[in-house]
Amino acid sequence: MLHIDSLTKVYRRGVRANDGISLDVGAGQVTGLLGHNGAGKTTLLHQVVGLVRPSAGRIRLLGRDPVADPAYARTACSFQPQAQAPLTGVTARQAIEIVGRIRGGARRAVRGRTAELLAALNIEEWADAPAERLSGGVRRLTAFCMAIVAPGRLVMLDEPTNDVDPVRRRLLWEQVRALAAAGHAVVLVTHNIAEAERAIDQVVVLDHGRVVAAGSPASLAAGHEMRLEVTARAGGPPGWARTVHRDGDRLTVTLAAADAPRAVAWAQLHADRFALHPAGLEEVYVGLTDAPEGADRAPLVP
Repeated sequence: MLHIDSLTKVYRRGVRANDGISLDVGAGQVTGLLGHNGAGKTTLLHQVVGLVRPSAGRIRLLGRDPVADPAYARTACSFQPQAQAPLTGVTARQAIEIVGRIRGGARRAVRGRTAELLAALNIEEWADAPAERLSGGVRRLTAFCMAIVAPGRLVMLDEPTNDVDPVRRRLLWEQVRALAAAGHAVVLVTHNIAEAERAIDQVVVLDHGRVVAAGSPASLAAGHEMRLEVTARAGGPPGWARTVHRDGDRLTVTLAAADAPRAVAWAQLHADRFALHPAGLEEVYVGLTDAPEGADRAPLVP
């Protein structure tokens, strides 16, 4: 559905926001863009939707060029920007229905879909309150609803869970998965890596404008370190430990996967409680993005 080839964006004074990015997103797939602030994630989304013109490279959206035809891009894409939506003078319900109608939805269908989303995200009690009185989290959820009330074939979400409480974040992720199940392609930017790991199919890690890793969360984590968390009675772990962090009587130890049996045997003898986990996406992400800018590092693409 979305094909990006060697996409590059250079701003004034030589600031290279995107540096030869290539990726593909298929229908029914949720792709998460991860990276530090300034890694080029938002710039990438803006180029796909036709808000920013690339310096080089190619974008194909359903076989067409959104740079040459930005009006088509805005029809084929739904977009939730990083900034809060301007909701002054309307209620949440009105804002969602207005966007649904602008995107071509029939009045009755849009009204029903709006009610469905308000209920699914558990924000019905604020649906008819003036937007100026809404909390940041409810405003963010309203903007999410605006993006998906009449979704395009490609849905792009820039940090959709910002300011949203933990319970409603889970509800939002359920709606993201529902979009994919209905055949939409979803590309989202997020810093909630642990939550995203359970909802995304493909991870693209950007660092200084370049793709440094791409693949499924499981494939990126495969073969990486294990993490042992213990409440130790005495002493520290033996030589198999790669790193050790102590907080009072609690130890967090990283180790090679091959040393897991020895770690469990040690913990059974020396710890009151322990838990052994495979490295998650967050640990992989930190390891990939810790290198300084300009470091010579080959991309990780399982």
